[in-house]
Amino acid sequence: MSAHAETETSRRRGPRLSAGALFGRGAMWLLLAIMLVFFVIPVVWLLLAPTKSDGELIRNAPLSLGSWDDLATSFSNLMKFQGGAILVWLKNSAVYSLVALVLTLIASIPAGYGLAMTSFRGRKTLLVTTMIVMLTPGAALVLPIFLELNAMGLVGSMWSVTLPFAFYPFGVYLTYIYFATSLPRNLLAAARIDGCNEWQIFSRIALPLAKPVIALVGFFSFVGNWNNYFLPLVMLAKDEDYPIQIGLQQLLTATPAFNPTAGGAQLDIGRPELALAIIIGVLPVLLIFLFSQRSLVSGLLAGSTKE
Repeated sequence: MSAHAETETSRRRGPRLSAGALFGRGAMWLLLAIMLVFFVIPVVWLLLAPTKSDGELIRNAPLSLGSWDDLATSFSNLMKFQGGAILVWLKNSAVYSLVALVLTLIASIPAGYGLAMTSFRGRKTLLVTTMIVMLTPGAALVLPIFLELNAMGLVGSMWSVTLPFAFYPFGVYLTYIYFATSLPRNLLAAARIDGCNEWQIFSRIALPLAKPVIALVGFFSFVGNWNNYFLPLVMLAKDEDYPIQIGLQQLLTATPAFNPTAGGAQLDIGRPELALAIIIGVLPVLLIFLFSQRSLVSGLLAGSTKE
């Protein structure tokens, strides 16, 4: 075989991998396998659990598929729990999350725009304070928030779990970064020359250009409010006011497998019903994520390049 033919054959086979490259590839596949075991398999088990009876969950293989009849039974038992309490909890979560989302957008977007586009005394201090609050664990703020809302007579109401999220430091910082780096200054100057005031510039120019980052702030705000547990637990006293996250705790308490003292009508609640409730509780966030991926990606890239 000629040298040219050998070269052509080697080119078609591609470059040979070195020992280091083979080791790196093997380590990558091992890491993916570990992630599969620790993340994917539990999710698959959770999806399959409502299709089996409580006894089958113990006797059968963990990833075996049950039946539609058992799924219907689990759903029926879950809907009967405390007269359909899970539907009330879902409604409460939706109301709290949407109200808090509106308040977040009303407060965070103008705040981020103002910090990015104006210069005033104390601006740097306000930015640093925003970052400190953003990095502070939410549980550390529950007690002062409770004392403040209790003084205002709002504890136990819807406002006790929505007003604290009206100021969303992470949303303020995201919009600040976007407006400070991606909003064309020449466009704003041209608008001022044409006679636009600051409100017109903000509402007619800045907001339409900032749709991706607004969608990103809205998504993070909705997810944070939907998954909020500690604040509603402290602020709300009535079962009918609980969101879905505290409702899941109620279901866990009513499951004999986790609480042997549970009895009466609660005996119908088992592991399949609890797994189905968890799936229902996660489903709204999952659907929002699936239908807003393009906007979320655009929002994540917003502000990554300067003008």
